[in-house]
Amino acid sequence: MEYNDENLKNEEVVEDVIEEEKKEDNIENNENEKENLDNETSEEPLNEEEDELSMAKKYKEENEKLKQEIQSLNDKLLRVTAEYDNYRKRTTKEKQGIYSDACVDVIKEIVPVLDNLERAVTAEGSLEDLKKGVEMTMKSCQSSFEKLGIEEIDASAEFDPNFHQAVMHIEDENFEKNQIAEVFLKGYKKDDKIIRYTVVKVAN
Repeated sequence: MEYNDENLKNEEVVEDVIEEEKKEDNIENNENEKENLDNETSEEPLNEEEDELSMAKKYKEENEKLKQEIQSLNDKLLRVTAEYDNYRKRTTKEKQGIYSDACVDVIKEIVPVLDNLERAVTAEGSLEDLKKGVEMTMKSCQSSFEKLGIEEIDASAEFDPNFHQAVMHIEDENFEKNQIAEVFLKGYKKDDKIIRYTVVKVAN
């Protein structure tokens, strides 16, 4: 009986020891879990802070890139504006030069006509001499027109509103309908450009 009691006591002691060890293990496990939880909790803010820093760095890089692109576009705009301004000034100067050259060419052809008119006015003589002087002036003027490429508009055909200006209409059996009956003022053209329409009388 004593042997059994002693065994029971030993078993109880062993059980107590095992129970105590379990408690210690549980306490240690709880502490480990708490430590892990604390570590995880402390890591989350660190991760969030790292993400924020990474995003801020990314935004900063993108912002810098956009600034560089804007600066590049501004530089290009300034260059294009300067080039256009130079082009406009150059073309304006060229146009003025062309216009001046054209005026000089025309005046060179008109000056001889003016000379003939002056000679006709100052010449002493009969009306026949004056007439010859005027005819000479007309020929000089026609020659100048030819050199300048100026042509007289034909008025021998039917009336054409593209070249003729009708200021009078008549009923006359001697003329066909829409035929030019009389020319009041001769018309002139340069290539396809009308300098002056031929002023005419037209038969209905």
